[in-house]
Amino acid sequence: MSPTSNSDSTLYIYVISDSIGETGELIAKASIKQFEMVNYQIMRFPYHNSVEQIEPVLKEAAAREKSLIVYTNVDIETRAFIQRATDEFNLHTVDVMGGPMNQLESILGYAPKREPGLIRRLDENYFKKVEAIEFAVKYDDGKDPRGIRRADICLVGVSRTSKTPLSMYLANKHYKVANVPLVPEVPVPKELYEKDKGRIIGLVAGTEKLYTIREERLLRLGLTSSAKYANKDRIEEEVDYSLKVMKDLDCIIIDVSNKAIEETAEIIIDYMKKQNL
Repeated sequence: MSPTSNSDSTLYIYVISDSIGETGELIAKASIKQFEMVNYQIMRFPYHNSVEQIEPVLKEAAAREKSLIVYTNVDIETRAFIQRATDEFNLHTVDVMGGPMNQLESILGYAPKREPGLIRRLDENYFKKVEAIEFAVKYDDGKDPRGIRRADICLVGVSRTSKTPLSMYLANKHYKVANVPLVPEVPVPKELYEKDKGRIIGLVAGTEKLYTIREERLLRLGLTSSAKYANKDRIEEEVDYSLKVMKDLDCIIIDVSNKAIEETAEIIIDYMKKQNL
């Protein structure tokens, strides 16, 4: 870093952060746009979380004719150093995080975590959730068996065993889920037999429970309950077939007959954690 001569009319804005510095840079840009005809340069210094890293930046800024420090650091030591240097070097500084954190601490009655990069971690979690939800939609109901290979969890079971709502619930917990319907007339995807059995979850329900659910679904669709879909003998055949497939897959089996989606999901999540998957 080498400061220019004192005749330089450029305004230099130094954005210092113990994370990536996006917030400070956005604030600097939004602020400078309120002033016309300003020749300026914004320089970002990310992951500056020690006095040794920050001191030379402040000294360079002090040597400029016109400079501004915008910082988003949350660590007590580095914040205190910048605040001391503000007076020592006669700097213009903007403490982006200080005011809001102080006010929140006053309102809430306890100190902040002071961990750098928390907002970025929240963003990353958000994008992981979105990715998992998109995955669940794409590979719902056996649409594409290629999803089986990529899935964190594969749900298998006959129709109306809560595969789709479970997939979406688990997606919100960042699990990529593919679900595969088991139908006697449809061959089981070979990808299932190649999958780690610990990642396959079999879902079953009693014949009476499935009959009730399917009959209600047919009525909502305006169809008669005499359809094969809600025939008790047919349902029993499907359940027996699904149990045989699950036995061949050697996977865990969960009876969802009297379980809420959340309850079944917690059983699955606990099972996955115990396997370190």
